[in-house]
Amino acid sequence: MHLTHQRGPLHDLPDTPEAYDAVLADVTEQALRRLTPEGNLEHPDCDDDIGDTSLGVTSLLALAWRRTDDPRLSDAVRRSLAFHLRERVYREDNPGYPNLRVRGSGLPYARYVLEAGAHPVGDWPSTVWALLHAVNVLDMADGLVDDAQRAELLETASGYWRWLTEATFFNPQEAGNQAIGCVVGGLMLARHLPTEAAEPVRARALALYADEIRAHRVRDRGALLPPEHGGAYDNNYGPISLSFLAQAHRISGEEMFAEDGDALARYIDARLTGGGFDNGGPRYSEQHSAFESVLGLRYFGARIGADLGRYRGDSRWARHAVQADGGVDGHFAWMLVWQIQDTARWHREPSPRAARHQLRAGAVSVAFDDRMTPAVVEAGGTYCLAAAVNRQHGFGPVADGFLLCRPMGAVRVRDVRADGLTAKLVTKPVVGRDHVLRSVRSLYVTDGTTLWTTVAVERLEGTPYLLAGLPYAEDDGDRVRRTARVAVSSPGALRLTHPAATGPDHFDARAELTQEQAAFALAADPRGYGDPDEGWRHLVSSTALEAGPIADAPDDLHVFVVGYGAEEPFAASAEWGEEGLTVRTDAFTAVLGPADAHGEPELTLRAVSR
Repeated sequence: MHLTHQRGPLHDLPDTPEAYDAVLADVTEQALRRLTPEGNLEHPDCDDDIGDTSLGVTSLLALAWRRTDDPRLSDAVRRSLAFHLRERVYREDNPGYPNLRVRGSGLPYARYVLEAGAHPVGDWPSTVWALLHAVNVLDMADGLVDDAQRAELLETASGYWRWLTEATFFNPQEAGNQAIGCVVGGLMLARHLPTEAAEPVRARALALYADEIRAHRVRDRGALLPPEHGGAYDNNYGPISLSFLAQAHRISGEEMFAEDGDALARYIDARLTGGGFDNGGPRYSEQHSAFESVLGLRYFGARIGADLGRYRGDSRWARHAVQADGGVDGHFAWMLVWQIQDTARWHREPSPRAARHQLRAGAVSVAFDDRMTPAVVEAGGTYCLAAAVNRQHGFGPVADGFLLCRPMGAVRVRDVRADGLTAKLVTKPVVGRDHVLRSVRSLYVTDGTTLWTTVAVERLEGTPYLLAGLPYAEDDGDRVRRTARVAVSSPGALRLTHPAATGPDHFDARAELTQEQAAFALAADPRGYGDPDEGWRHLVSSTALEAGPIADAPDDLHVFVVGYGAEEPFAASAEWGEEGLTVRTDAFTAVLGPADAHGEPELTLRAVSR
């Protein structure tokens, strides 16, 4: 069973001028066959996200005309533009729309669903999208449309901007991608207005970004991020926000867009596995964008020197939006226009800098959450999520049903590279149910093929074990498929357990169920509106790797060692020495030393000669 949306890395798609011309040629032939006598270019199966889509295809035809001077396209652009201005511009308030600040304004807007009163809540983003299509057509209008039609389009675009910023509340869905898109629309619109009218629009766009978006960024994993549907980041809409930041910087030159884009790009790089798998977010925990993300990942990947194009997009939307039959849809068409116009190329090498919330080398990576607990572990082409036990989620020692991974105080991190090894030591103060403060030291070491995790904690009562992850997905060519197994080994007793209980709050990896489906089953709101991550937090138990302590360890410690990515047995030991706790395996020797003068952990590492 394959995951629906996570497919091939986006940088695997050819992005040469010739490749893009081929895409536009295909769009051209589809559009010319579809164009109705009235000038409509909407896909016949489209019923929502529709009010701007014909204009989106029009903008692609305008770009194709600009690049090829195809004589068939000028009439198609004029007819389809006339259709949008005549049939898809609404000026009467949509019944039931809840976000108006001014009733009966007469300003134009686009509808999410054409029928009056049908799902009007989507009208705000649809109007943003219509504005962006409109300004793209304006950018390419010279020599293509006559003065009267251009003037009507400019008047409509100006009205869209006023409806979005005057007649309604700004960003009513608290969606960063929509809000930044609106700002981009204002900045692009200003370039087509007379100077006296342009400056207020540009100033308003910049002020909205600074006051309504930038000032309300949410912190996650050490980064300040534009809020997305009530959360800090969404793995579908987050990269789309990055594309809007790229376009905002391209057209305005304002440094704040570059600064915020760099921060978001570094965050994405840290949370994204080396294989491009990612999950989590406040809207869709596994849904991924595709062409909508290319501009931002490529633009900022080049700026920060990271291979962000490894992001696994939904290749069904590899070039542009499509309907179920694969036919072109004008939704989000401005992203294709912008990525064709952008000259940045993919940066394909990993960033050489160590990142606090990431460990990555070769085919191994660990993405850490805000608590410096692994969120995703990748090794051997398999991805493990945090497991659940007794409503507690994470990776860490478990004693008497209590998971010791939630820090009670500052978390210390030390990164080391030596002898071809890459390592991260995480030290957490943790309080158990007995109210005793313990130090949990987690060492992650990789040679780029195997990941060795060592966890040491003051001796625990009973028969503790290490909760070592939930096997969830694995690479399968250019797809990702569900799995319930992982190549793993440990010198301690190792077992893969599954929930004894059944029901939506017990996740059995052997079932044909995705994390997203399980999370929405536990969420408070309907699918597509609620927070699947919030639902997932209600999980009581899950399939889990459980590793017992190693035998050769100090009497005052429990030490757990697990190797991910290989099933061959290996030996491990731990002992106190003059320099600290020495951990030995068949692959490396590490010394976890005492804290330095600033309380930071010491770590020395060397490979074992073979």
